[in-house]
Amino acid sequence: MTLTVLPSSRGNRSGNKITLPDNIPTQMIPAIIIAGTHSGCGKTTIAGALMAALVKRGLTVQPFKVGPDFIDPTHHTAICGRPSRNLDPYMMGEAGVIDTFACACRGADIAVIEGVMGLFDGLEGEDTGSTAHVAKILGCPVLLVVDAKGASRSVNALVLGFASFDADVQIGGVIFNRVGSKRHASMISVSLKAPAFGYIPWEKGRSVESRHMGLQMAHETSSISEFADIMEENCDVDAIIATAGSRIPVRSDEFCAQTKEPGKGKSVRIGVAYDVAFNFYYADNFDRLRNAGAELIFFSSLTDHLPEVDALYFGGGYPELHCTELEHSPCRTEVKRAADKGMPIYAECGGLNYLTESIEIDGTRTPMCGVIPAETVKMDRFQALGYVDAECTAANALFPQGTVYRGHEFHYTKLDVNADADVRFALTLKRGRGIEDGKDGIYLQNVLAGYTHAYFTDSLVLGLVDTILSVHRV
Repeated sequence: MTLTVLPSSRGNRSGNKITLPDNIPTQMIPAIIIAGTHSGCGKTTIAGALMAALVKRGLTVQPFKVGPDFIDPTHHTAICGRPSRNLDPYMMGEAGVIDTFACACRGADIAVIEGVMGLFDGLEGEDTGSTAHVAKILGCPVLLVVDAKGASRSVNALVLGFASFDADVQIGGVIFNRVGSKRHASMISVSLKAPAFGYIPWEKGRSVESRHMGLQMAHETSSISEFADIMEENCDVDAIIATAGSRIPVRSDEFCAQTKEPGKGKSVRIGVAYDVAFNFYYADNFDRLRNAGAELIFFSSLTDHLPEVDALYFGGGYPELHCTELEHSPCRTEVKRAADKGMPIYAECGGLNYLTESIEIDGTRTPMCGVIPAETVKMDRFQALGYVDAECTAANALFPQGTVYRGHEFHYTKLDVNADADVRFALTLKRGRGIEDGKDGIYLQNVLAGYTHAYFTDSLVLGLVDTILSVHRV
């Protein structure tokens, strides 16, 4: 399989240095990537602990997460008080990584980026989309988290391998996690192959629990932020800040504030379901919607009536954990009435499940909105996981025909579509499974709902907003 990365359109990368057009004023910001040797080594907890320690020192920290993850950013946002942004070269392109980073860092003192999986783990075993890929795009030093449980001198052999694997990746230092004792730390320190910024002691019960789609959301646990003192006590935070340096450019307000309103300056009001049931959204998607002329009205699908809006947006999340509340919320029946009246509705993954007739878990069915003629069934293992390349191949869907974009899918549910329903799919996937066999995005009336978590492009949101305006002009 041939892998491609979206091309850069503004700025270029040469070696480990970003070059920007001369007419874009910038400032410089220190940044560091927290990477792991593998998933489960403790990088999420340590990244959050470092963010918390920096915030406690009075610094304004801009958090990021490598990859398409929705869950870790909720912890970052809760700790730092600034929206955590995803940096994903496959979905965004290298230019998109640079632009998102450089614009999000305005007003921050330092940026902390949490990696994904192991440092060098990318798409299909290649570099694309890996933490190392992002480190090379930004020219950012890496703090490597190594799980030291059950080893001493051998962990330094592991560090040496990581440090020499790719000469373009700078390993600035190491934090050894799950260290058993001071003697254990001393045994490791004898043969160091990279600067050791700290030794985190192992403590039973001091971790963030996980569930079927990853870690618990930030509102369910506060354990990461509680690690700030442990970070200060066991790590050299000053050395980490010094290693981050001040080497990465931040874009100007003038560059980042690019409003492109369609419809002769008219705007639309989009209701966004945002609560414990639906909260899987990319911050960049919200920005692009606003820049395209949309006013976002946030509401709770669990407790609120539908707001007075022109369209609705249901992102992913965990509706299966809140079936009873969703069933009895006033919002549920109002969504069906709004759809029947032709209101544009866009839904992804958990939002798709919410729009179906019911969600079945272990044989128990709970009624949902009944907009989509299908039933959602919760399965015991994931049904799809990976990146998506999508094209809208249908006319009269919410996205203009021919719209192409990238995204991600990860879900434990499947759809049992009613046999007698006339179901049409708007999206053809060149990569990804979708609802069935590379088809995604069931569309009817002015509703479009699929499993793909889309990373919006400018052309996608401009077309979407224009479609919403067209619906209301009819």
